[in-house]
Amino acid sequence: MKRIAVLTSGGDCSGMNATLRAVVRTGMASGLEVIGIKKGFQGLIDRLYETMTTRSVSNMLQRGGTVLQSARCKEMRTEAGLRLACDNLRGLGIDGLIVIGGDGSLNGANAIHNQGIPVVGVPASIDNDIPFTDVSLGVDTALNNIIHVVDNLKDTASSHDRAFVVEIMGRNCGYLATVATIAAGAEFCIIPEEPYDLDELCESLRRRYREGRTNSILMVAEGAGKAEDIAAKIKDRIGFETRVIVLGHYQRGGSPSVYDRVLGARFGQAAVNCLLNNETGIMVGIQCSQITKTDLQTVTSAGIRPINPIYHDLANQLSL
Repeated sequence: MKRIAVLTSGGDCSGMNATLRAVVRTGMASGLEVIGIKKGFQGLIDRLYETMTTRSVSNMLQRGGTVLQSARCKEMRTEAGLRLACDNLRGLGIDGLIVIGGDGSLNGANAIHNQGIPVVGVPASIDNDIPFTDVSLGVDTALNNIIHVVDNLKDTASSHDRAFVVEIMGRNCGYLATVATIAAGAEFCIIPEEPYDLDELCESLRRRYREGRTNSILMVAEGAGKAEDIAAKIKDRIGFETRVIVLGHYQRGGSPSVYDRVLGARFGQAAVNCLLNNETGIMVGIQCSQITKTDLQTVTSAGIRPINPIYHDLANQLSL
């Protein structure tokens, strides 16, 4: 193996640059040439690439997002697009590919591997919805971003006797909302995985107000409903003043936490070593602090990573 390529795909997250840096430096230390594919799979189809050097990845650990940029690519879902992507990889003399991204990106990685090109996937998703890894890149930084905002909201909520409904990313997975509820001391958590009773929620709010606790924070994962709709229903039923905060893409950005920097470094090094050892068609992950390797086909067919019920029970118990 002489030349490898790396790309970042799908939604960006903090920690991707740390992974890129580790891929490039581990590869160069092993005598490999490393090609960076720009703008994800779209760049693979459009032949947007550059040769990476130590200088290419200098002074980037503290930066969020991805210096290679990212994009979503519908063409990769077609037979013609997949064939063109693989032809371009072969034309560039690529002996192995590392794909950093979420579930859609890992599906693309698996499709390329099935065309006979060695591929290793790296999980990067702030939703923490990828199975066979305890945590994905970007999750820790996203949680810290959320907690920073909610801590500030608690100050103004207590000053004005208000309930704040905070909408958090998580289309199909409520991990961020659940863990943020525990860490920020929020009073309620609404996630896609669990049904909620609005009447019960409103009664809990009334009870809190009767006890003198006149402000509340409600965490809502975006897949469980719109924060504005939930806030309006609460106000209609019990008349309490509510405010809505939609965190949106703010959660994705920012300087990576120490955890995401180290995790990215470990993932990047492991991915290159897998290519060198001819361990391909896999995703590297982390379980119990140890790097793991799981077949991409197994990962992509397993569905959404479930939330550990311990977290859900803890969030409910501590929000009394």
